[in-house]
Amino acid sequence: MEIKELTRAEEQIMQVLWQLDKGFVKDVLDVLPEPKPAYNTVSTIIRILETKGFVGHNAFGKSHEYYPLISKDQYKDFAAEKLLSGYFDNSVNRILSFFAKKEKMNLKEADEIMKLIEKLKEK
Repeated sequence: MEIKELTRAEEQIMQVLWQLDKGFVKDVLDVLPEPKPAYNTVSTIIRILETKGFVGHNAFGKSHEYYPLISKDQYKDFAAEKLLSGYFDNSVNRILSFFAKKEKMNLKEADEIMKLIEKLKEK
């Protein structure tokens, strides 16, 4: 199945569903920060996510309990690939340089990356 890109609002709802594992619209609303969107807004976004193949549901009468069909790790892989190919010409070097220049990487993280590189060299 092809994963589609999420809008900011859709991603915010997915983050909550990944956190909850499953829940009703009210459960999702309870977790969202203030100012909270309207119930109908959240319900509509969840139905869009269902159409996109991100969310499934169990019906309990007229109520629906929603759950993720795409894991957070699956979407993370998709988003990382999109970022790498779309902005850094598929170059890990360019993306690491970008974060280093923006000072988004501390020495501990740089050390961990060096350890990962050493492990890759051993393989």
